[in-house]
Amino acid sequence: MSDGIAFVPPSEAQARPGISFFERWLTLWVALCIVAGITLGAWLPGVFEMIAAAEVARVNLVVAVLIWLMIVPMLLKIDFASLGSVREHWKGVGVTLFINWAVKPFSMALLGAVFIGWLFAPLLPADQISSYIAGLILLAAAPCTAMVFVWSNLCDGDPNYTLSQVALNDVIMVFAFAPLVGLLLGVASITVPWDTLLLSVVLYIVLPVVAAQILRREVLAGGGQDTLDRLLKALGPVSLSALLATLVLLFGFQGEQILAQPLVIALLAVPILIQVYFNAGLAYWLSKRLGVAWCVAAPAALIGASNFFELAVAAAISLFGLNSGAALATVVGVLVEVPVMLSVVALVKRTRGWYERAPA
Repeated sequence: MSDGIAFVPPSEAQARPGISFFERWLTLWVALCIVAGITLGAWLPGVFEMIAAAEVARVNLVVAVLIWLMIVPMLLKIDFASLGSVREHWKGVGVTLFINWAVKPFSMALLGAVFIGWLFAPLLPADQISSYIAGLILLAAAPCTAMVFVWSNLCDGDPNYTLSQVALNDVIMVFAFAPLVGLLLGVASITVPWDTLLLSVVLYIVLPVVAAQILRREVLAGGGQDTLDRLLKALGPVSLSALLATLVLLFGFQGEQILAQPLVIALLAVPILIQVYFNAGLAYWLSKRLGVAWCVAAPAALIGASNFFELAVAAAISLFGLNSGAALATVVGVLVEVPVMLSVVALVKRTRGWYERAPA
């Protein structure tokens, strides 16, 4: 079944941009930021204390600026006019919405409780276990917005589906992120500071979306799509640099704890890895069962598995603080995101023949 998907010629698919050198080695840069943050935190503790003190209503001003520099360039790529094409890919959209909002957050809460709250609990700092679980929940509660375009390009996914799915997820996130996080944190018996959570939604979802769409409209009106493409290309390194700078700050505050408990990062990665492969596999299998075209099923699996880790980092910092276990858990999500998602890309490409094979 075609599911209303237009065929993309091989020449056009080959012309799509792939993952950049900077993005391909993001895990390496993150690892270097870990080292830099821990080192600078030990050498310049006064500087980090001064940065931590720059807060208004529990929002760290330095981190807030960096988060905006991360998020706004990514949101500039979203054209909400593409929501009109959702009906063309309704099966693929339905699969991804089900995974993103009905499966992934709840499965992560379960995995966090089982692995962090039970199996690994004796190996973790007792006073941070609930905070670690909260960070994992925040990581899974928001579907990826930006890197999904990279993953979709790499597996020759349908660009119209990817754009419409991401735009729809962003709209849902404005309304669903806070209630979903509040529900899951409450189930995990973690106190929910609702005022801070709602402030985080406004500060890191609503306002960036509005600002990005206003800027996008002005750029398109003034110079057209070519001007927007040049702006996005110029802002790409700014976005990733802001992410890395935020990580240096996080690990500057987390350094002492990490050095004392080097096993923490590896243990936090376990539930993240399981949920990525589980959700990608479930989305891929459901798409095949529903007869969704492979060029939609591939990005559907990737969107279902990946996380909006920039938002998760920002929310964790706002809710629990720069030196919290929640902030560290979201950073682990950044650390494993690129290599894990590249492996998912490879898996869906290698199984294309199986996917498109007609049932006996």
